[in-house]
Amino acid sequence: MQQYLEIRDVHAREILDSRGNPTVEASVIVLNHGDGQLYEGLADVPSGASTGKFEAVELRDGETRYFGLGVQHAVKNVNEKIASVLIGRNALEQILIDRILMETDGTENKGNLGANATLSVSMAVAKAAATALNLSLYRYLGGIAPRLLPVPMMNILNGGRHAANTVDFQEFMIMPVQAETFADGLKICAEIYHNLKKILQDRNLSTGVGDEGGFAPDLPDAESVLTLIVEAVEAAGYTPGQDIKIAMDAASSELYNEKTGMYHFPGESKQKGQEVVRNTEDMICYYEQLVEQFPIVSIEDGLAEEDWDGWKELTARLGESVQLVGDDLFVTNTKRLDAGIKLQVANAILVKVNQIGTLSEAFEAVEMAHKNGYKAIISHRSGETEDTTIADIAVALNTGQIKTGAPCRSDRVAKYNRLLRIEEELEQAAQYMEPFKKI
Repeated sequence: MQQYLEIRDVHAREILDSRGNPTVEASVIVLNHGDGQLYEGLADVPSGASTGKFEAVELRDGETRYFGLGVQHAVKNVNEKIASVLIGRNALEQILIDRILMETDGTENKGNLGANATLSVSMAVAKAAATALNLSLYRYLGGIAPRLLPVPMMNILNGGRHAANTVDFQEFMIMPVQAETFADGLKICAEIYHNLKKILQDRNLSTGVGDEGGFAPDLPDAESVLTLIVEAVEAAGYTPGQDIKIAMDAASSELYNEKTGMYHFPGESKQKGQEVVRNTEDMICYYEQLVEQFPIVSIEDGLAEEDWDGWKELTARLGESVQLVGDDLFVTNTKRLDAGIKLQVANAILVKVNQIGTLSEAFEAVEMAHKNGYKAIISHRSGETEDTTIADIAVALNTGQIKTGAPCRSDRVAKYNRLLRIEEELEQAAQYMEPFKKI
């Protein structure tokens, strides 16, 4: 007889994220008919600042409270519309639950209920089921397969929409590709982070941090950022290009001007005293120069989300040597990913569960990527919470890579600490660094 975890209650509330803005938290209570006990799953939804225009809708109230960013309408949708269709359902049927959420919303982009409403419940159902079965979330989601601890793409310097500085590209990250374990990799990254702070202090540069915990000094261009990172790696006693590779998130959709068809660099323009603009060819050449000069192994959103021709050229020129990640390009959406695969565009997808609105859809994106030889990176958002679900997802799906910020701010560190616990729990079964064995 099939085990039955009856959903007895679905309730949401408005809480705050790491930027002090409202987001949705959902609680799902299930009754385990096997032992007669009630179990709760609690899930918080993150929120992005640099968002792709094809992302699922994050429902905001648009009223005066919280400068229009309240989520009371999304909360109401959970407490009334979603609760009414899920109470009594079996929490073990995650795919069916998510399908009901999609059908109840009835739109392609979760525009009726809000992706923040649907995702909060989708995650909470999974967490309630895992708790009721006395399983770790990664084990519940991945079965017997989970073994791979992800290489952290650790943000150590912020720019773009995530910081109030002159750095135009959004994230500069380090990847400890020669570490023996996740714990060792985390230690290495933290040591480099603290060495970077000392270098910035010695040069009277700001050590204030951006939304994701990376330092946010005013610097003239990407080369100056990358030079500082290389110095910090060496100061920590590691070898750039061997022990540590560098990853970048250009977030170039934020730089692209549709009217001019050009990429505008306001911070670089300010620092250099003249307007700096680049066309698609200039951008590709710029990346080629940076890759030649620095140990860059991954570039995210190198071109704008609708510059498909440019992406095709970028992939042809750099795709054999560099991981080219689609974030705004793919927005965790299998339709857009399928289009990219057919066009031979990019070679990796960034997976953000709130871009699509249910766990099942995010998992489908990872599955499609892996089947077609694309890598998948599980990612946080710039507005985060203490929820650690993405750490479990990265291990459950053996993605081998995770983006979850700097070793600073508890909303980021919570995910790293969760991965430390998972690695300890997996013991000898734990593996690390598989995606980058050949790099």
